[in-house]
Amino acid sequence: MAEELLVPLHVSYIQNLGNSKDDLAYHLTAHLRMNAIYWGLTALCIMGHKDALNREEMIDFVMSCWDDEAGGFGAHPGHDAHLLSTTSAVQILVTQDALDRLDIPRVVKCNLQQPSGVFAGDAFGETDTRFICCALNTLSLLEHLSDVDIDKTVGYILQCKNFDGGFGAVAGAESHAAQVWTCVAALAIMDRLDVVDHETLAWWLAERQLPNGGLNGRPEKLEDVCYSFWVLSSLSILKKVSWIDTDKLTKFILSAQDTESGGIADRPGDMADVFHTQFGVAALSTLGYPGLVDLDPVYCMPASIIASRGLSKDWEALPRRT
Repeated sequence: MAEELLVPLHVSYIQNLGNSKDDLAYHLTAHLRMNAIYWGLTALCIMGHKDALNREEMIDFVMSCWDDEAGGFGAHPGHDAHLLSTTSAVQILVTQDALDRLDIPRVVKCNLQQPSGVFAGDAFGETDTRFICCALNTLSLLEHLSDVDIDKTVGYILQCKNFDGGFGAVAGAESHAAQVWTCVAALAIMDRLDVVDHETLAWWLAERQLPNGGLNGRPEKLEDVCYSFWVLSSLSILKKVSWIDTDKLTKFILSAQDTESGGIADRPGDMADVFHTQFGVAALSTLGYPGLVDLDPVYCMPASIIASRGLSKDWEALPRRT
């Protein structure tokens, strides 16, 4: 078990992800391609290796996924536009300083906000608190947050709030750590954290830590590296990072690394993937792991990029260790 972050190995792992086009798994995950590029790029940025992937090739791929009829991005060329992939595309373009390639008014015009305040993921109308976070993240990065009916959106999020302080995917759904982050991050972007029950929610989030140091998403579930981000970032926004055992969480994330091929898995012994690699590295940044770049927990992007756009909020992370 590795006791330190294997940065060179993880950089190589991410670089090699696009070299497996003959594998069936590569084609079966086409619906996640745009998200995967965002995950890989952000992980590389946090590890200080942003230039490990070719910038122009990345931008060209992003633009090849543009759905002109919808005014958004699909996950792969020829796929229908969706808010999840559109958010990842905008995050990539912002990170690569390439927003000049984007028809911003066209994206903004694709308004998926519903009368209730929630956002649909696409033209087919699926709704979920994830899509609220995606919409607000995207529109604020594009300097068009004023196009959102803030009061209605806050009202819908409050409908999804539960007795334990957490939030679900829709009104009436059980609290889930990933949905908690989407709602807390969305409220932070709107400067409406006043509607969160900080103490109760932080208690619920702290209860997600298991004896081995890992975090789960709901009671009675297994630990998973991705919740290291969802739970920890929510605590970071609430300024309650100290409510969990951060040393044990750090050790758990490091124990899930693939010490031969690189990458981080959901838990020790499982196969690594770029999703868990990104969120493991992101959590380690918030935990103050040495040598990493600061991460903004509201946007899940490098903090310096968010600060340069005047979007930083009042959150906390552990001091960067040396």
